[in-house]
Amino acid sequence: MLSELMKFLRACFRPSSDRYARTGSDAGGRQDGLLWYKDSGQHFHGEFSMAVIQANNLLEDQSQVESGTLSTNEFGPYGTFVGVYDGHGGPETSRFINDHLFHHIQRFTSEQQSMSVDVIRKAFQATEDGFMSLVARQWSMKPQIASVGSCCLVGVICNGTLYIANAGDSRAVMGRVVKATGEVLATQLSTEHNASIESVRQELHSLHPDDPNIVVLKHNVWRVKGIIQVSRSIGDVYLKKAEFNREPLYVKFRLREPFKRPILSSEPSITVHQLQPHDQFVILASDGLWEHLSNQEAVDIVANNPHNGSARRLVKVALQQAAKKREMRYSDLKKIDRGVRRHFHDDITVIVLYFDSNLTSRASTVKFPRISVRGGGIHLPPNTLAPCTTPTEVGGT
Repeated sequence: MLSELMKFLRACFRPSSDRYARTGSDAGGRQDGLLWYKDSGQHFHGEFSMAVIQANNLLEDQSQVESGTLSTNEFGPYGTFVGVYDGHGGPETSRFINDHLFHHIQRFTSEQQSMSVDVIRKAFQATEDGFMSLVARQWSMKPQIASVGSCCLVGVICNGTLYIANAGDSRAVMGRVVKATGEVLATQLSTEHNASIESVRQELHSLHPDDPNIVVLKHNVWRVKGIIQVSRSIGDVYLKKAEFNREPLYVKFRLREPFKRPILSSEPSITVHQLQPHDQFVILASDGLWEHLSNQEAVDIVANNPHNGSARRLVKVALQQAAKKREMRYSDLKKIDRGVRRHFHDDITVIVLYFDSNLTSRASTVKFPRISVRGGGIHLPPNTLAPCTTPTEVGGT
């Protein structure tokens, strides 16, 4: 089996650096082959670092940092918004979230004249509703869009409060210094929704007591209806509305029996944390990072190195671990092209937000120049076919 895989890899083995590598300004960041990064930037409450490594033919991870006013007017409140959107089945949903979620946050913040858990919930729902409308409009011409979805991890800092909202299996981890020892400990702030977690399987069984096959162990991986690992997402309309789970959708996505209630949910789990002086930073990343690094390992890397380039450093260590698992050199892994690269690791997005306690404590009415940065990837010319198309795990994240 391994020899066959290596033959396939050699056939598709074309160094990405030859055709795509370019280093220069790109939407506030820089591009180096399949890696996009912004080593350092300033947000309303401190510094940030951002990096994206592409593995899929088309980048399915999308991300953004928005700092300045969090409403539709210039009177505030002011703060920082961060989003990590890990798409699956294609890039359409994650791109849609990148284009719409923050605008919904601004709209609902303006209506309520403040940031709140309710604002974030409404923004998630409005984004979900918008994508469902898009699927309905495109269904006749592009039915497979019903099978595209995205995890959605959001961090919002406003008035000294950090809100973390998550639907899916991306993760937010805080680094917090212990005054007595000086060590920086990892604290996970997000709740994950993946069928591999027993509590998630229990939740699914309680929500669908009449369906014994709501979660199925398939090839040693727990999957919802035997198809998808995550139980919450934006999109994946084929598992939320029965009218989109039929022909002409691909057979592999269609369920044998009709369903009366949505199987997946877009409802985020939200935590609220009052920032303290000992809170140093928070790492927000897609599950591609956490597949290779533990919470504490990631926090140690950030805490024990300069702020500049911290996100890129985390990506590099994750890739080194991915190469080690396959008994290959990191330098060889870097030469493998997108698409083929997905056999070794997922798209990985990492954003590190540092907290400056002097800035965090300032009033949310203090004006701040607007910062807007989006994570990048390979941009192909129109009508260019992606090379070496590889099979993608159905509904994987």
